[in-house]
Amino acid sequence: MAFDSYHEAIWESVPEGLDPPHAELRERFLLEQVRVLARERGEPPRVLDLGCGEGHFAAQLARAGAVAVGADVSREALRRARARHPELDLQVIPLCGPWPLADARFDLVWAGETIEHVVDTAAWLSEVRRVLRPGGSLLLSTPAHGRVAMLALALLLRPHVEAPARGLRLRAHRCARGRRRARCALAAARVRSARASLSGPLSRRPPRRRACSPAALRRSRSGP
Repeated sequence: MAFDSYHEAIWESVPEGLDPPHAELRERFLLEQVRVLARERGEPPRVLDLGCGEGHFAAQLARAGAVAVGADVSREALRRARARHPELDLQVIPLCGPWPLADARFDLVWAGETIEHVVDTAAWLSEVRRVLRPGGSLLLSTPAHGRVAMLALALLLRPHVEAPARGLRLRAHRCARGRRRARCALAAARVRSARASLSGPLSRRPPRRRACSPAALRRSRSGP
């Protein structure tokens, strides 16, 4: 309950009508993937905008011809989204536990600037996997802070800190069809990386890929 109040307080402190950070860049990435998916399937893709906020990207998806659903944990965010985009299908989802969405309902899940706010990422990814159809895609964007900035943010020990990012990380993942041993959070949710890209005028170097090696897995199990 306290965490619910925290999210509501955050949204109540944010002025209404602000465009999301890097909106144009993220729109290009998202809508490009939606167009590819529409060509592959020959029909409008079903897309979940997870952490939809005021509904900016859900509205863009609907205008592009997708069957869009927006979902957020904040009722204040959804109130704003309904006021700005009354035509959208918008749903509140709980912070913990299953989402009120059917299994295999979506071809694509879009989570823009969302996963970095999730406490239990394994449970969150499990729900993403559940609502995606087999072979469906998860698209992510996260702020690209440098290592020094990330360390500084961690040492501040504050529940919510806004800090300017050097750029933006954009990633696409596809749900695995077969069974496999879980080696990291994505694998545990049966989501395998299909392709990845880093875009943005402030980003100069793509992130290094880090494999979930057996040694890293043993270290994660044994703790620091």
